Amino acid sequence: MRAVDVARFATGSLRGSPARTLLMMLAMSIGVAAVVVLTALGEGARRYVVDQFSSLGTNLVIVLPGRTETAGIGPGLMSGQTPRDITLDDAEALLRSSAIKQIAPLTVGSATLSRDALNREVVVIGSTANLLEVRHMSIGLGKFLPPGDIHEGASVCVLGNQMKRELFGNEQAVGQWVRLGDRRFRVIGVLASQGESMGMRTDELVIVPVASSHQLFNTTGLFRVLIEAKSRDTIEQAVRDAEQIMLQRHSGEKDVTVITQDAVLATFDRILTALTMAVGGIAAISLAVAGVLIMNVMLIAVAQRVKEIGLLKALGAPGRRIRNLFFAEAALLSGIGSVAGLVLGYAGSFIIGQVYPSLPVSPPWWAVLAACATALGTGILFSVWPARRAARLDPVAALAGR
Repeated sequence: MRAVDVARFATGSLRGSPARTLLMMLAMSIGVAAVVVLTALGEGARRYVVDQFSSLGTNLVIVLPGRTETAGIGPGLMSGQTPRDITLDDAEALLRSSAIKQIAPLTVGSATLSRDALNREVVVIGSTANLLEVRHMSIGLGKFLPPGDIHEGASVCVLGNQMKRELFGNEQAVGQWVRLGDRRFRVIGVLASQGESMGMRTDELVIVPVASSHQLFNTTGLFRVLIEAKSRDTIEQAVRDAEQIMLQRHSGEKDVTVITQDAVLATFDRILTALTMAVGGIAAISLAVAGVLIMNVMLIAVAQRVKEIGLLKALGAPGRRIRNLFFAEAALLSGIGSVAGLVLGYAGSFIIGQVYPSLPVSPPWWAVLAACATALGTGILFSVWPARRAARLDPVAALAGR
């Protein structure tokens, strides 16, 4: 019997029981679609995080107060101590490194922003003129923080795009005065609309000089220091130099953590990739369930087609040929179910992408191949028992319907 004859025979068998065939293909397609959609969501989350980190800047190194140990908790926290502050002088000292291009010290706090009768609570960032380049921000109106001595606290501020709309509407904001807490600041610029970055909406920020933020929040410490290395090749040197400089300035005590953007991104990438594979594996369980369904239905089919099998064996068909016929039916069911599942999966991914446009939903190629291979594998694997049972039937007993 030629391969084309086997395919024709399997197709005829499936057409003979349309309801049974439809149910088995539906079970297989749902399993494949579940794998495609869930892995698309996981891959979308991974790519979203990658894009968010890319928007933070290039060649980025971050210095944070406190030492992160293996357990994730600094020894100072265990004893009730707070880590030593990173000061503006510490930040300026980092520029001694030949691998560091520029720095942007940061303080973060909240204050009430008000103009006339309008007021709201906002996140206030204190930094320097370098923040614009280091963080890849852009100005929509006016100018950014003025360059100069980072210890000088000018009473100027830059508003996020939404803050400008809420306080000034269509009026001119640049040159006007607003109040942050108990201090007055003159608006010198408005950020271009940039949406959300790493959970923080830049459109809702107010940026002031770092020295002014220290006066506003009555502090001298920095939240962190952003460092831009001169090139990707000098990032490791910048990390070593930053650690050494901070070690010298803090009396030989390792009380800061220096991390790179790539290291953080690699950690998130590993976590989200593992999560994607885990949810894909969970979804693949439904394919095993579909395989069991195929086995049960094919066992029933063997019982219903005993005379047909007996006739084939009486005409000289060997047991191997009988097995191949059942394998062909299972492969055809799994193949059609896989194609239908891929269509459903991609359609579901497209709909999710339309509902959440910020999430780059796209199923990874390995998940698509794995889903199809698993569907075909389970379909054929679970057809082994029914196929062997059909092949072992005695021709005479089968023709007699026993």
